[in-house]
Amino acid sequence: MRIDDSKLGYRKHVLDEFEFESGQILQDVEVEYTTRGTPKYDEESNIINAIIYCHRFNGNCLAIEDLNQLLGPRSMLADFNFFYISITSLGYPESCSPSTTNLKFDFPEYTIKDCVNFKRKFLAEVFDISNILGILGVGSGGYEAFTWGCEYPDEMEFLIIGHSSFKTDGYRYITSKALGNLIESSDAYLDEIYSDQLSKIMFSINTLIYSQIFSKGAFRNFTLDELDMLMDSFVEESSTADIYDFKYRNDAALNYDVEDKLSNIKAKTFIFCASEDGYYSPEFDIYPLKDKIENLKIYIFDAQKFVYKYDYSVFVDPFREFLEEFKK
Repeated sequence: MRIDDSKLGYRKHVLDEFEFESGQILQDVEVEYTTRGTPKYDEESNIINAIIYCHRFNGNCLAIEDLNQLLGPRSMLADFNFFYISITSLGYPESCSPSTTNLKFDFPEYTIKDCVNFKRKFLAEVFDISNILGILGVGSGGYEAFTWGCEYPDEMEFLIIGHSSFKTDGYRYITSKALGNLIESSDAYLDEIYSDQLSKIMFSINTLIYSQIFSKGAFRNFTLDELDMLMDSFVEESSTADIYDFKYRNDAALNYDVEDKLSNIKAKTFIFCASEDGYYSPEFDIYPLKDKIENLKIYIFDAQKFVYKYDYSVFVDPFREFLEEFKK
């Protein structure tokens, strides 16, 4: 299938229907996406250089812009000429979600595998893609990347996963459980009208989530005034988050666990993580992968020299080395 390069960019597509793992089906399902780069084709007009970007928990398809130093037209990796497809995940307001469908608490419960199948169905319909070159997943987007590699191991050549894990347990489980309990404790959650009380709960939740976006070392590099300023900015950016969208997203993460399926992964896998990440640790989330994934490369970087959204230059050399063999 040939893609008209002049039409690439921020776009919407509507799936006729989508079936969840539970068997529930939604009709006229919206998908938001954007692309970067130019597709390359084989003799049968199949796209051969597609990389799927899976965004963070608080993000959407446009979060790919955060990685401009690595993926942008003036980046040090621009000569690799990959075709990036960034898709806003299932459950997020720019795509099909509890808020945009107005189903609220009647929206079908979904899993991380549902999120993967949502993107697979979209790719098949819009780009006629069943096999992709690779997947780049960050944070909860890494959950999708791990799940994709475990459930459909023949569909990609590589996985790049950062600041993520293969299951929700320990501190993450307690955090997700507590956030879910906080939402359910409010009688306003089941009201027909979205009240100020729900907005106040989301404000508190986003303040807590902010504590997870930097490493412990990076946080210590800021003054208290700087921390206040950055926290206010983060909470303001997240101020429009819908509590129903968040609750379903949180529930999907709460039940995430692919540890027993990691040996299914055939793709060459590159995992990167901060040395003192506040939410994912090398000790519990990265090093155990050495005995579970056959073709694995790990990169642990100095957490105190990296601040999310500001400078990704630390990754240029490791990315170049890893991606060299996949240039088309």
